[in-house]
Amino acid sequence: MLNVLPPKPVSMQTRDGVRLDADVYYPDADGEFPVLLMRQPYGRAIASTVVYAHPAWYAAQGYIVVIQDTRGRGTSEGEFSLFAHEIEDGEETVNWAAQLPHSTGMLGMYGFSYQGMTQLYAASAKPAALKAIAPAMVGYDLYHDWAYENGAFCYQQSLGWAIQLAAETARRKGDESTYKRLYAAARNLPLQDPVNVRSPLLEELAPDSFYHDWITHPTPDEYWQNLKPNLQDVDLPMLHVGGWFDIYLRGTMRLYREMEARSLFPQHLYVAPWAHLPWSRHVGAIDFGKAANNAIDRIQIHWFDHFLKDKDTGLLNDPPVHFLKCLAIAGAPFPTIRLPTPNPSISPPPDSPA
Repeated sequence: MLNVLPPKPVSMQTRDGVRLDADVYYPDADGEFPVLLMRQPYGRAIASTVVYAHPAWYAAQGYIVVIQDTRGRGTSEGEFSLFAHEIEDGEETVNWAAQLPHSTGMLGMYGFSYQGMTQLYAASAKPAALKAIAPAMVGYDLYHDWAYENGAFCYQQSLGWAIQLAAETARRKGDESTYKRLYAAARNLPLQDPVNVRSPLLEELAPDSFYHDWITHPTPDEYWQNLKPNLQDVDLPMLHVGGWFDIYLRGTMRLYREMEARSLFPQHLYVAPWAHLPWSRHVGAIDFGKAANNAIDRIQIHWFDHFLKDKDTGLLNDPPVHFLKCLAIAGAPFPTIRLPTPNPSISPPPDSPA
């Protein structure tokens, strides 16, 4: 492992003049390195360390790691509008990050949930520098995989997420009263029984929330088609990661099936008995054993080393589908998930902070 320099705050400007802020982690070593990029809306200091190793660990494996606040989130400028700018901003960010000092020009993306979707939107623009991605736990088709299931609105998860994002918007604007009300609601959701999916709280405090659009488009109409990432002409190596208890598993499986059916590049799928977060051997009171421990950090390095560093990692000799079944519920013994052959030069990540 390499030593890593302290993170460097760096900004870029989009074509429409919006400043996007990022932290860049460099190995403390001479030479050029590929870039790993994560674009996310929850404040870049978090860097999804609820499920992944810290960006410094990835940089220590010989990568320039860029963690960027998306438009209107964290300290980045602009107005946040759900997924509205992720294609153009993603493409511009890929092109910018690939040209950072000491970059080889080869770039991959990683991240889960919203951070997984930003990969798909960036990929839809087909930037030349983007060589491989690792989308995890994505609601690929936003109608079928995220907002609605078999025509039923996913009320609790959609309302909770909408309130969470609206609270952050209020915080950024310095509206302390609105922030406090939304923050409290996020911790104790104002669910109605009998169910009425309208949210008087969001109607009052966040009239521009995506939530209102979601409930007024209860069928997969043009609104939803315009939101879905268009990957029809996109072909990239993709490492797909899902959880048996993840609310977006159907999206992970839909994306994998679509890409596996037509891709000229490897498509690998890992599904373990994880919830949306955390990714661990425990789900509630159930312990799925050490075979269910999170090894995705090492798997991702294995993946990106193959496609960004042209290393012979033995990746193509591995089976493309890795399922860890939930047989422990019935008291049956665990099957073990087959992981790529360990590279002795890669140290396991330390425990990630929450």
